[in-house]
Amino acid sequence: MAPTSTAEIPQIKSRIGAILRATSGNFLEQFDFFLFGFYASAIGKAFFPSDNETASLLNTFGVFWLGALMRPVGAIVLGAYIDRIGRRKGLIVTLAIMAVGTVVIAICPTYATIGIAAPIIVLIGRLLQGFSAGVELGGVSVYLSEIATPGNRGFYTSFQSASQQVAIFVAAIVGYVLSEIIPPAMVAAWGWRIPFFIGCLIIPFIFVLRRTLEETPAFLAMKRHPTASEVFASALANWRIVILGMMIAILTTTTFYFVTVYTPTFGKNVLKLSTHDALLVTLLVAVTNFIWNPVGGAVSDRLGRKPVLLTIAGLSLITAYPALHWLVAAPTFGKMLAVEMMFSFYFGVYSGTMLGCLVEIVPSHVRTTCFSLAFALAAALFGTFTPFASTWLIDHTGDKASPGFWLMLAATLGIIATLTVYRGGERVEAREAVAA
Repeated sequence: MAPTSTAEIPQIKSRIGAILRATSGNFLEQFDFFLFGFYASAIGKAFFPSDNETASLLNTFGVFWLGALMRPVGAIVLGAYIDRIGRRKGLIVTLAIMAVGTVVIAICPTYATIGIAAPIIVLIGRLLQGFSAGVELGGVSVYLSEIATPGNRGFYTSFQSASQQVAIFVAAIVGYVLSEIIPPAMVAAWGWRIPFFIGCLIIPFIFVLRRTLEETPAFLAMKRHPTASEVFASALANWRIVILGMMIAILTTTTFYFVTVYTPTFGKNVLKLSTHDALLVTLLVAVTNFIWNPVGGAVSDRLGRKPVLLTIAGLSLITAYPALHWLVAAPTFGKMLAVEMMFSFYFGVYSGTMLGCLVEIVPSHVRTTCFSLAFALAAALFGTFTPFASTWLIDHTGDKASPGFWLMLAATLGIIATLTVYRGGERVEAREAVAA
């Protein structure tokens, strides 16, 4: 390989800068999402008090999931907006909505202070976050795919997911430090708010980064941008591609929320490991997630999306439950770390591949809307439902390894959709014409 020339260095720096600015909003979203999961017990006691700890936890994860149900709405409404007015302006709007939701949750008084208004306010904050998140991931992925160099689309789009892992790492570090300097009772009472306030403080900085984004050449090259009604009509006409894209994305979303948002609760409440152990595992998972995402994207650029997607989904299908059964039989820090590292590998490689796949199978003129809708449906119906589903399965079956069945279902759907999209070696073509 020829050495990088002096003339190429400014271009490389420019692309790295564009990736950082585009993915900054992902950082804020996942920072807050992880905190909501890690401090689920404290949030449940603050806003959803109950004599039954499991009921309180289910209420908390239920609100977490209800917020995600706004994702498909945001995908359609904000996706149409971005496809019409541009990637840059749209990403600034989504960040503003997300920021409002984050601030609302951070400052909301507890149930003991204002009664039933407290959980309602928290729910509104989650709905706003879900609405913006519905198109944030899709908007960023499309932006990265449209600035990618030839033959490297998978590698570029993988940084959408990789950036989220930085947020998980930072959030886990903050949580670890808090657990070291503040007594557990104080963390449960009010200390859990500190990380949320930190998230609020970084919002202005992210706005500055987003405002310096340039519009993508691909969007500027479009001779005509569809109206909102045309975007909606085309998304409806391509419903089959959206459903298949959702099925492919489900394994990404379920595995991600299991190894990040649910892992701290699983480690503390189910495996009865220490808070330190659960946080340390999550920290290491964030690091390996970050590494495996671009690896998956780069490998799929060379080998193709289909073999990578099928290989990872197949491995997840046959190992998810046995691995968790081995872990819960005699929980230790080492065993939890080993199992989570396996799931981290599955998630990172699959996610880095899936993002490139999803960008390629949706029609270009409504790329943000269809991508966002497919991913939002996967996250809303399966991904963010994972903490709730895992808690419910364990409670109703008595089997601490039962979340493995949820992951196996996701893997099965991914295999079916991948074989359908890439049947005969050729992917299903999206309908490019705007529906009349």
